[in-house]
Amino acid sequence: MREKYLDGLMGFAIGDAMGFPVVNKTREELLANPVTKMIPHDLYKQPEGTWSTLTSLLIATIDSVNVKNTFDYMDISLKFSAFKNHASFTPYNEVFFIEKTTKDAIDLYEEKRENLVECGISDSFSNGSLMRILPVAYYALENKLKDEEIFALTKDLSSLTHKNDVVLMGCYLFIRYIIFLLNGKDKFSAYSMTKCVDYSMFSEDVQGYYNRILKEDISKLNVNAIHSSSSVVDTLEASLWVTLKSENFIEAVIGAVNLGEDTSSIGALVAFIAGLVYGYEAIPTEWKDTLVRKEYLLDIFEEFSENKYDI
Repeated sequence: MREKYLDGLMGFAIGDAMGFPVVNKTREELLANPVTKMIPHDLYKQPEGTWSTLTSLLIATIDSVNVKNTFDYMDISLKFSAFKNHASFTPYNEVFFIEKTTKDAIDLYEEKRENLVECGISDSFSNGSLMRILPVAYYALENKLKDEEIFALTKDLSSLTHKNDVVLMGCYLFIRYIIFLLNGKDKFSAYSMTKCVDYSMFSEDVQGYYNRILKEDISKLNVNAIHSSSSVVDTLEASLWVTLKSENFIEAVIGAVNLGEDTSSIGALVAFIAGLVYGYEAIPTEWKDTLVRKEYLLDIFEEFSENKYDI
């Protein structure tokens, strides 16, 4: 199990770094000039291998669990605030941007300093909390959490910033898929099993947003039917589509970042899954060696993998 931490989490950071320099480029632009390796970020004048806010807030969450041996929402919120105000957990002590919903929630936390899971924004469909929900999967598996406990933990962690039910269902759906992978299921079996999970805690309207994933076979869709925006539904659909269509780590990541639009988010999630499926050794050495602050990330992820969790 321990190696699965580095397989997935290092994959996440690499996928983020691959997609970050081309965020918001269109699919047509990338088809004309596809990303096939780590490249610099022209807008922020950062070298190749630089990761974004996505990885920063993921490691802020993991660092809190490493320190507290549990999900301490006060401590996680403090670390989010340290990221926003002091550029903690960043590659170069600089905050490039913060997704609006996440920033609004952190601002609200700094104002209230209480009822932390009530600080999440309820009218946003963005994918912000999806990008840092992954530690729940490891924690749930290590501690043999029951379905209702997995849902409660997913809901609370997402609600620190995002508490819209569509977002919450997306996070829960994704966590269940990852847990099936961590349990040794192949990517296709894990997908089939995810479709059979009980989602009745969500209304039929909310469940309807995920019909293309849960009622159909997302992998059968044509690429032109796949959207790659920062909405949680589009991000999940695109990530699962690329995962199921690709045959190795390199193909998965290159396919993800060249979909266009929210390339860092989709690249990070696809690379996380591909890391679990194909292993850390399948990641090109050049990509691993180019990743900024690689040893820093390895230290945090290795400590997380050894955490025994006081519950």
